[in-house]
Amino acid sequence: MFSSKFGIEIEFTGITRQKAAKLAAQYLNGSTATLGDYYDTQQVTAGDGRVWKFMYDGSIDCQRKTQGRIVQANNKHSVELVSPVLLYQEDVQTLQGLVRRLRKAGGFTNPSCGIHIHLDGAGHTPRSIRNFINIIASHNDLFYKALQIEPERMRYCKKMDTWLVQRMNQTKPKTFADIESIWYEGYRESRSLHYHSSRYHFLNLHSFFHGHHTVELRGFNGTLHAGKIRAYIVLALALNHQALTQKNARYKKVQEENERFAMRTYLNRIGFIGPEFKNCREHLYQHLNGNAAWRYGSRENVRSHIGRNGGNHHEQ
Repeated sequence: MFSSKFGIEIEFTGITRQKAAKLAAQYLNGSTATLGDYYDTQQVTAGDGRVWKFMYDGSIDCQRKTQGRIVQANNKHSVELVSPVLLYQEDVQTLQGLVRRLRKAGGFTNPSCGIHIHLDGAGHTPRSIRNFINIIASHNDLFYKALQIEPERMRYCKKMDTWLVQRMNQTKPKTFADIESIWYEGYRESRSLHYHSSRYHFLNLHSFFHGHHTVELRGFNGTLHAGKIRAYIVLALALNHQALTQKNARYKKVQEENERFAMRTYLNRIGFIGPEFKNCREHLYQHLNGNAAWRYGSRENVRSHIGRNGGNHHEQ
């Protein structure tokens, strides 16, 4: 699942775009340039030739710290880090190192900030895109609770529309054109509009049909915690891999009598296996209720459940 290319956008405040770009240039052995566009883009060309950008985003509540207090700041403190195309094995440690330096220099996030992950759409087929829709819709509630999406950001990453899921599964579109037609049903604005209203969902396919041919996942709060960012990237890549490889993903709401167990077993199924991903798993179910090891809460509860049902279940 780590062979897929991706890009990431990380929104934060606390320092200026110019300071963030200078820090990045030092870390990446690169150089900076000001593009002078509407977004006051500060561009960093790294030593390997790839371009990182630090851009203005009007949705960010600009703040900074002074004498231990958080105060309002001017819009130079609105920072969106836009990465170049990345690969997990080769680049995740570099990304984490950069994030740590930005945080140490005074960068921080607030409820207005988010993270968006763009996944390469080159390998997707109509079947895999339908799979992606059903996967996200089936786990809507579990993902939103696990990721603790800020109320201020809900209008920018809405849950999957039930009617869209139902239409996809009733009609079973066989072509990208058919899927695109269903995706834009009910919208009056032009499909070619960059900031089309359909994009503001956890799963954004507007970027696939009218953007950079990427599948975008928008359901992540802003953070400069390097471990959480890694967990979000691994989750995005695992979901993408499941959509690409599963023969048929049906829409079925997850049973959540034990949220932690449901999340742990799902993460194991899609590739979060072994000690390498222990921290990732913990980040993704730390806000969920229940017991990750036992479906019914504890060994004693399992025995009680078996006794009531007369079965011979192994729940660990």
